[in-house]
Amino acid sequence: MKEFGYQRAHDVPGALALLDADPDARFLGGGTNLVDLMKTGVERPSRLVDLRELPLDRIESAPDGSLRIGATVTNSDLAAHPDVRLRFPALTQAVLAGASGQLRNMATVGGNLLQRTRCGYFTDVARPCNKRSPGTGCPALTGEHHNAAILGASEHCVAVHPSDLGVALTAFDAVVTYETADGAGELTLADFYLPVGDTPHRETALPPGALITGVVLPPAPVAAVSRYRKVRERASYAFAIGSVAAALDVEAGVVRDVRLALGAVASRPWRAHAAERVLRGAPADARTFLAAADAELSAAAPLPHNGYKVDLIRNLVVAVLTELAEVAEVAELTEEAAR
Repeated sequence: MKEFGYQRAHDVPGALALLDADPDARFLGGGTNLVDLMKTGVERPSRLVDLRELPLDRIESAPDGSLRIGATVTNSDLAAHPDVRLRFPALTQAVLAGASGQLRNMATVGGNLLQRTRCGYFTDVARPCNKRSPGTGCPALTGEHHNAAILGASEHCVAVHPSDLGVALTAFDAVVTYETADGAGELTLADFYLPVGDTPHRETALPPGALITGVVLPPAPVAAVSRYRKVRERASYAFAIGSVAAALDVEAGVVRDVRLALGAVASRPWRAHAAERVLRGAPADARTFLAAADAELSAAAPLPHNGYKVDLIRNLVVAVLTELAEVAEVAELTEEAAR
């Protein structure tokens, strides 16, 4: 590991000033991804700026009904928060599906969104990788790619984004807030992650030197009936090979509103807009759910060894939506009985 300096920031302006004075420095949250990448030589910062003393560790409900989550809130605290569990249960489920309890105690919300792919070609500095070293190629195209992208990829990169949290936040139209030396800004999560295109090394739209300060979840009544389902190759402590975050509002057997996002299928959490368009105003039944999944997956372009993901995601979408429709039906019957 390259020798590096270490400083602890005590406020946001101080953190920004430390990074501005040393462009090769990196912000440190929990370090659960960054430190691993430093050990392998993928990341070689000259200095780490520790953010854990910044006043960004609160979860607060705003007067407009939105939920504001500080960037240094740990994954464990996020999953356990009463407002999150009640209003966005899929968010709690997504966090609990990721990593181990020890890692969740350290990992932060801001760091989770910025974690980098676990593609073996990216993490091995002895191999070429366009994401790590632009212009060197993407050996995953013809090599090991069983967990590679099936949506939104390009000939330059087929790596997938690893965040479970990011999938749920994408489903609920989260907004990322940040600070720079020039002032505050914000990005919807849809705009936060850049398409892979021919610049896979450029992963987010954050301005240079920006510090994520938090995430805002807009009011979303539909999110109260939501689920996150993750498929992985072993029972625990493994990244997804496919995941779904979904929320469904059904009245009299018809879908009034829906949110749907997919994980481990693209270089970023994938909002399933095509599927949502099929679902809204349609019967909440298996035929509609299958048509919605197929509409989203019609753009899939699997490689020779990851075509299984198309069937996996199709079945996962149908299963999760069916479960949510059953929950909505029981709630509707219960409400009628109580009248």
